[in-house]
Amino acid sequence: MFLNIGPHHPATHGVLHLKTVLDGEQVADVEPDIGYLHRCEEQMCQNNNYRHQIMPYPDRWDYTANLPNEWAYARVAEDLNDIEVPEYAQILRTMSVEFARIMGHMLAVGTFALDVYGDFTATFMYAIRDRELVQNILEDLTGQRMMFNYFRLGGVVWDLPEPREEFFEKVRDFIDDLPEALEEYHDLITTNEIFQKRTIGTGVIDAETAKQYGCTGPVARASGIDYDLRRDDPYGYYDELDWDVVTEDGCDNFARLLVRMREVEESAKLISQCVDLLEDWPEDERDIQSNVPRTLKPDADTEVYRAVEGAKGELGIYVRSDGTDKPARFKIRSPCFNNLHSLEAMAQGEYVPDLIAALGSLDVILGEVDR
Repeated sequence: MFLNIGPHHPATHGVLHLKTVLDGEQVADVEPDIGYLHRCEEQMCQNNNYRHQIMPYPDRWDYTANLPNEWAYARVAEDLNDIEVPEYAQILRTMSVEFARIMGHMLAVGTFALDVYGDFTATFMYAIRDRELVQNILEDLTGQRMMFNYFRLGGVVWDLPEPREEFFEKVRDFIDDLPEALEEYHDLITTNEIFQKRTIGTGVIDAETAKQYGCTGPVARASGIDYDLRRDDPYGYYDELDWDVVTEDGCDNFARLLVRMREVEESAKLISQCVDLLEDWPEDERDIQSNVPRTLKPDADTEVYRAVEGAKGELGIYVRSDGTDKPARFKIRSPCFNNLHSLEAMAQGEYVPDLIAALGSLDVILGEVDR
């Protein structure tokens, strides 16, 4: 039997159409049908200049954890134009992006619990509460609650808010309270019998299949793939800090949730180290931006691809220049796009509720898939 799920359906996390074929009650085949948003983000970036006009767009790709998107563009544009970033600005970037990672994972955990066993009042609202705390901190830092636009080529737009001591105290209070909050999630979710029955052993994808689909981020690491761009292609201040790449070998829906929850702990560890560094940084060396020319015109036919480890996986940008102040080609490598298409491998032989759980475990944002 052919079954349409979506494109307008509360369990599809956006405008997504799943063309599903059932054999009895089991999924025989599923094809994610995308492209309903018509966003034209790549074309818009090609119509704007490198220096000022492109940076606001990346916030709108994965809008749940958007600061890594800004860094992806910053990396590629800075490499293309040989721009150096001050060390102090690298620490600010690293700290802000790890806050964004926590923000993205909190939403992923909350919506996944909502998908799997309808827990709106406790898990979902708790996750939104903790996400709001991060948004409060980032609002202090950037002036925005959602579309932060904090990065600039060569650094960041401004330094920490004054008085700095209050900001550090606010961050430390959040980091200190986080272990208790995560323990709460484990009590609510990972030890929940209904949740375990719905997620352990469902949505299974082995490491080799995940690699063939180009899966990255928590989806890949939950299948035992030890790959993280922050360590394997170091950028920012990551190679100076002490942290671990989180992997699980369960290969299922449950493992993907565990990876995200453990990554929140690692992000907190990174933020804590960044705060210590920023607090002790000499006042006369707090350079937030290098000197960048007003107009950037990289050499014609220069090609650059650079990627960052976003909350969903490897977010990469390819740019080809033509000697003008605008890209000749701007192409986004979206982690959600590849992760979403692994759904057909996860859903084979599963029941429809398991298909919905597998989709929720991928944590896809259709704004980034359709770009």
